[in-house]
Amino acid sequence: MKAAVVPSVNGKWEVKQWETPKAGPNQVVIKIHASGLCYTDVHITHGALPTTFPRVLGHEPVGEIVEVGPAVTSRKIGDRVGVPWHQQGDRTCEWCLRGMKERCLNPVVTGLGMQGSHAEYMLAYADATMPLPGALSYEQAAPIFCAGYTVWSGLRMADPKPHERIAVVGIGGLGHLALQYSKAAGFDTIAVTKSQDKEKSIREMGADEIVEDGEKLLAAGGADVLLATSNSWAATADAAKGMRPDGRIVLMGVGGEAFGYAAELMFKRVRLIGSLQNGPEYLYEALDIAAKGKVKVIEETYKLDEIGKAYDRVAEGKVRYRAVITMN
Repeated sequence: MKAAVVPSVNGKWEVKQWETPKAGPNQVVIKIHASGLCYTDVHITHGALPTTFPRVLGHEPVGEIVEVGPAVTSRKIGDRVGVPWHQQGDRTCEWCLRGMKERCLNPVVTGLGMQGSHAEYMLAYADATMPLPGALSYEQAAPIFCAGYTVWSGLRMADPKPHERIAVVGIGGLGHLALQYSKAAGFDTIAVTKSQDKEKSIREMGADEIVEDGEKLLAAGGADVLLATSNSWAATADAAKGMRPDGRIVLMGVGGEAFGYAAELMFKRVRLIGSLQNGPEYLYEALDIAAKGKVKVIEETYKLDEIGKAYDRVAEGKVRYRAVITMN
């Protein structure tokens, strides 16, 4: 099969022949139809996450099951499925024994512990797969398995109440979906961004207000929940100036600097919540909301042979808003 292979840390991605996987016990082989290219792929290429090379990356896979391994009863050939970041826990730690594999400290991760989805075929554990709603295309579904799942999980973790206000800082690959999921859930939603060139599309995605920074957020009435999807924690700390008392800041974007929790946040009893992908029920909900047309991924699509160009655009921050790879 063809696959995009990263030969080494900081290596140049190469499309080449790679061994086609075979399904083992409790596993399936998926013919990939679309694979989201996430900025985490850039982090992995630069060696920021532990793995071995050469490696096929990609952790937003969707496609069709073409082979099932021994003992698989929950899936069959022809099923349309996707696979999230966490596939399996180590099955022995406290969190796995409590049924919370997403909290396992030694998980099997798509694209790290197992080869990823920037390829014509991918191996996955059957019970990690999630069926796709019939109304959702492969290209729209792929980014939901990381970006959409992440932001919807974060919103649900914040447990917003009726009449509370949601702000989103970082209107990019994650943030443009966070904004739409917040609106789909019925909340007044404010975008915090200095990117004036994005204002038209942000309005079209449903933002009730657009502000430049935390001070203007506070002047506009403030936010009860801040969904922090930016890669800059400095931007998140600035936006936090607009928090209302008993507010919640949900960190989902990874910043390279320290996060500054100001004294004024303590006085307001503002909580800081870390969030990744918090359970399959939220993935199910995220897919269902998108299938009903309430959330639309804005994406650039590339063929597998063009993945080098797609990677460069993601690494340089030029993609608006997600990049999706389709097979040739």
